[in-house]
Amino acid sequence: MRDLSTSKYQRNKVAANKVKIKRKPIEWQKYLRPLAKICLVLVCASLLFGVLYAGYRAFGATTFFRLKNIEVSRAKHLSREEILALTGAEAGQDLARMDLKRMGEQLSQNPWVETVHIHRYLPDRLSITFAEREPVAIVNMGYIYYLDKNGTVFKALNQGDKLDYPVVTGFSEEDLNSDPAGTGEALKTTCELLKILQEKGAFILADVSEIHYDKGYGFTLFTASGGLPVKVGSGDFTAKIDRFARIYRDLMVQRAALQYIDLDYNDKIVVKKS
Repeated sequence: MRDLSTSKYQRNKVAANKVKIKRKPIEWQKYLRPLAKICLVLVCASLLFGVLYAGYRAFGATTFFRLKNIEVSRAKHLSREEILALTGAEAGQDLARMDLKRMGEQLSQNPWVETVHIHRYLPDRLSITFAEREPVAIVNMGYIYYLDKNGTVFKALNQGDKLDYPVVTGFSEEDLNSDPAGTGEALKTTCELLKILQEKGAFILADVSEIHYDKGYGFTLFTASGGLPVKVGSGDFTAKIDRFARIYRDLMVQRAALQYIDLDYNDKIVVKKS
């Protein structure tokens, strides 16, 4: 074994490092001061937002346009109370925030209402005007409905509704569903015929108890007196009714001996006797 104690090679001894390094203390204020500023800004912003939001809520709850006067157009079929209930309008509401479109839509859901106009007049007035549908006939389609002058079937009859209108037959709910366009045109033509009858003097609408429609033929009238069929077909109603009106009174004297009257010709009337 090699004797290291007698070896010529000697390791150089490293002198111990006697210099002590002094650690500087952490300057917490240097880091905390910006953080405190950020927190202060956030707190102030939150307080400001809270104040603004509270102010907004307070302002939103305040109305400068309190509704006082509600004007409603006169109606035959709807009372003022029913109209106000349908629209939801009542005194004391904030006029500026009222949804007039929604109110009009709600009122239009009533079958009597044809058109609606609702206007606000600041600071405190609301105007509700509308046009009502007027029946010109009753359509028997299994259920009984009113028919207006535009050919619109608009309301099922309830107890207490007036019945003194001509009755229209030959239409069905199935027709309306399967062929709405064709049925709608036929109903408009029915109204044209009703208008012509209403305008005539000798033979007036009161003399007609029923108007029957046949899709393949046209129209047949039934007189209020005796239920005599009067065939008018389709088209040229004015000329046909004019010819018939001139002899109507004379024919009604002998109606018991008549089977039907056919007006569906260009220049004559065919009277079929029993």
